[in-house]
Amino acid sequence: MTLPDLVPLPFETDAGFGSRARLGLVVLESDQTIEAEGRLLDLPGVDVYHARIANDLEVTHETLTAMAERLPAAAALLPGEFEFDAIGYGCTSAATLIGSDRVAELLAEAHPGVPSSNPITAAIAAFEALGARRIVVVTPYSAEVTRPVAEQFADAGIEVVGLGSFLETSDLVVGRISPQSVAAAVRTMTTAVDCDAVFVSCTSVRLMADVARLEAEVGVPVVSSNLALFWHLLRLAGVSDPVDNLGRLFEH
Repeated sequence: MTLPDLVPLPFETDAGFGSRARLGLVVLESDQTIEAEGRLLDLPGVDVYHARIANDLEVTHETLTAMAERLPAAAALLPGEFEFDAIGYGCTSAATLIGSDRVAELLAEAHPGVPSSNPITAAIAAFEALGARRIVVVTPYSAEVTRPVAEQFADAGIEVVGLGSFLETSDLVVGRISPQSVAAAVRTMTTAVDCDAVFVSCTSVRLMADVARLEAEVGVPVVSSNLALFWHLLRLAGVSDPVDNLGRLFEH
């Protein structure tokens, strides 16, 4: 068979996807939620690129801190040539136990000079923006993993006045906890105490689609790990657009 001569074709380039902001996100291998919730942002010119990091399904102090040595390699799967505006590590409990400063150092090994965040750092920044000084914390974790998360807020000068957990150690199961159960937990905890806001920890927990409705019920801002992390990454990237139906935080 004889083929025709190959015709050279002219082309032009543009900024491509993420022309306004490119966000990189290191996602847990077992996470079923954060990518889907990220699609709720739908901001023109803003795109999120993901890399997965190996993790154990069982959420313990040991399995979480073990990710520290894997983090630089996982972050390096986000190509530096993309010129990211901000990089995030999508694990609240691991960032707490490894330490936010150390997480930032590990991400910077692959992306020097790029601002970064993680859910616990982002949540503290979110509550500062909201002026919340007394919060309720809801987690899916065991007690040994829940306590350090609450202590991180206390160390930042934010009083934890209520603390509740589903006490589930499997990340696979956490991703299947129904949004109705999460909302019921928030209602239960806010009824018990007077607070300025609620933090729902864990990037596997589903909340973003229902947050505005839930806030209207409980009367205070409700911030999840994913809400805080996306909000903070956008602000680090210079994007401050309000987003409808994502609660009070995205009005800031």
